[in-house]
Amino acid sequence: MIELFKQPNIDWMGKAKYFFVLSGILLLAGWTSIFFKGGLRYGIDFKGGTNVDVRFAQAPDIDRLRSGLAAQGLGNTEIQSARDIANPNSNEVLIFVEGRGQDEQTLQASREKVLSALNATYGLSGSNKADFNSATLSSLAAVLTEKDPLVLSVNAADRYQQLSRKLLDYRDKNANGVLTNFDDLAKGDGVTPAVLAAVKNSYALGPFAIRNVEVVGPKVGAELRRQAIFVTLYALGGMLVYIAFRFEWVYGAAAVLAVFHDVLITLGFFSLLHFEISLTVIAALLTLVGYSMNDTIVIFDRIRENNRLLRKESFADVVNKSINQTLSRTILTSGLTFLTVLVLFLMGGQVLRAFSFALVVGIVVGTYSSFGIAAPLVVAWNRWRGQGAAAGPGPAAGNKARGSENVAGRLAPAGRR
Repeated sequence: MIELFKQPNIDWMGKAKYFFVLSGILLLAGWTSIFFKGGLRYGIDFKGGTNVDVRFAQAPDIDRLRSGLAAQGLGNTEIQSARDIANPNSNEVLIFVEGRGQDEQTLQASREKVLSALNATYGLSGSNKADFNSATLSSLAAVLTEKDPLVLSVNAADRYQQLSRKLLDYRDKNANGVLTNFDDLAKGDGVTPAVLAAVKNSYALGPFAIRNVEVVGPKVGAELRRQAIFVTLYALGGMLVYIAFRFEWVYGAAAVLAVFHDVLITLGFFSLLHFEISLTVIAALLTLVGYSMNDTIVIFDRIRENNRLLRKESFADVVNKSINQTLSRTILTSGLTFLTVLVLFLMGGQVLRAFSFALVVGIVVGTYSSFGIAAPLVVAWNRWRGQGAAAGPGPAAGNKARGSENVAGRLAPAGRR
């Protein structure tokens, strides 16, 4: 195994108070932000509403778009640009209309208002033709079948269905959903001048395209939010039982408290940096729970091994040596994982931004909490129980060792006592 450090000798337990202070500052900053903002910022998955993903041919004027939405009675709509490092020239915009306290019918009406506002603000003007960027497979196939530019006598519907699929695939994949020049379609397979002329005569090119529309009712959002909380608590409870069975209950309690600490700090960062909590973020938090717990168990396992070998040393010294012995492994595994999720955060796009951010923060905090929170909690418990002077695997082992010494003393010959 590769070792980054040759026999490090760091007094981790001597610095435990600094770890607790750092965690206190992070928790206070994050949850103060949550308190003053009136809670966490939930996405459409949890609070319900209408989410419209729109891609424009040119960079849209956000103020103009906001005014158009306000004219439809949607003045409190959230508008978010999808530009990021991976797509600095993206003209995609996410429009979210919150649906708290609304029924499904009202949410559908909000969807129609958003579409009406987009058409009124950026729609085709002075043209009676349909928008090719909004055309569906069935509508385009029907137009081509009626025009019959290939003069087909048999299987015309099937042939034009296949041709329409090719045209729309070019629009969606090569033109990113917004075609700006009909002549570009000629690059596709089977697109003859007659077909291109038929498309030009039947359609016009609008300046935007609706990429996706999601409508989630408030009841569904509340149910998802409740289930997400239960899933996280079930995961923590299961890990508590497992570690208590494998080690001792105090180890399990310390590990669960450390993981709970990781989740709370990560949620605090979400509030500070205005990220939304969605279902993908819950998946990231559960991933964080497992990852942080794995790091903690590795350290606890080494502590258990060293307890059997270093019985004359104090429990704090045993913990320090255990952390130092696993330090290279911790930095290698956590460092490589961190680099992976950092690239995902920088290059993964808007859809994965919150998910990857949770992992970036969680891996750093989770690695730190394994030796800075979980291990010091076990040491503090042993000191409180009077076990700081002798190592032993815990309170139970210490009592057992003292009982063995008493038995040995009673059985020894009088001259040797």
